[in-house]
Amino acid sequence: MKVDHFDFDLPTDRIALRPARPRDAARMLVVEGTRLSNRRVADLADLLRPGDVLVFNDTRVIPAQLDGTRGEAKVGVTLHKRAGLRSWWAFVRNAKRVRDGDVVEFGHGVSALAVERDGSGAIRFDFAGDEPVELLLERAGHMPLPPYIASKRPTDATDAVDYQTMFARHAGAVAAPTAALHFTDAMIAALDARGVLRETLTLHVGAGTFLPVKVDDTTDHRMHAEWGRIDGATADRLNDVRAAGGRLIAVGTTSLRLIESAARADGRIEPFEGDTAIFITPGYAFRAIDGLMTNFHLPRSTLFMLVSALMGLDTMQAAYAHAIAERYRFYSYGDASLLLP
Repeated sequence: MKVDHFDFDLPTDRIALRPARPRDAARMLVVEGTRLSNRRVADLADLLRPGDVLVFNDTRVIPAQLDGTRGEAKVGVTLHKRAGLRSWWAFVRNAKRVRDGDVVEFGHGVSALAVERDGSGAIRFDFAGDEPVELLLERAGHMPLPPYIASKRPTDATDAVDYQTMFARHAGAVAAPTAALHFTDAMIAALDARGVLRETLTLHVGAGTFLPVKVDDTTDHRMHAEWGRIDGATADRLNDVRAAGGRLIAVGTTSLRLIESAARADGRIEPFEGDTAIFITPGYAFRAIDGLMTNFHLPRSTLFMLVSALMGLDTMQAAYAHAIAERYRFYSYGDASLLLP
């Protein structure tokens, strides 16, 4: 399909720079079939059925944004995918200033060697020393806010909390699974009382999720890869829910992409561990997902393509036009949508 089909005009004042407080006070646009209704995230339990299951991504965002120098040159580095015990692929601002074999100093006793580049222009860095890279990042890194927020304000101490979900357990993401940012203890209690089940999986979200689609046709786009895992016990419980007639609702596109990567053609979810580069566009036949809770996405993005595949392009264009007219807040710190085909 032509990428132009997934374009829309978004006023810049609709981009949220801070989350709603409390988190579950955010608005939520419910799209059920083609019907639209304006609700609140706190209403979620009333919109689901006993026996449904919400699937959360328990990845934890690491302070993957680094400011360094190569000699006198300033270099901005955003880690996006682990390549080894002490190696990470990274997107680099002012990348032309860094050559293979250069050492970049990040301060606080943290440095890394630029080793090689891939076809996308990313650079692989090997970190010096013996300490775990996670400890080095705690010293020298900061929270990697999305570019549409970071370009408008500096990262501050509140982002260390705001840009982390209550389910975060396994460190490795460089972007948050933002649909789950809305959840609170009060919401979990309401979901439990309703009889809605919860499961978690892990997909370490990479900075590639923010890369623009630069081709004219979706068939020419090369999707970024991200590492994920669904263990056997979790897969079995998800299959049991669907066998009993419950709906499998992914909380976030990351959960959805990993489940669909692990699902067989007949819809059975298998254990999964490894990279996925699944690219979901209209025409894709969903195997295991019955619904999706997600935030509002960028125009011409792979994620807007994904929600259009789930609900239909015309429906999602209408839903986003409604959200813009009703002044919903967009992107990572913005409001939510609940998509039920």
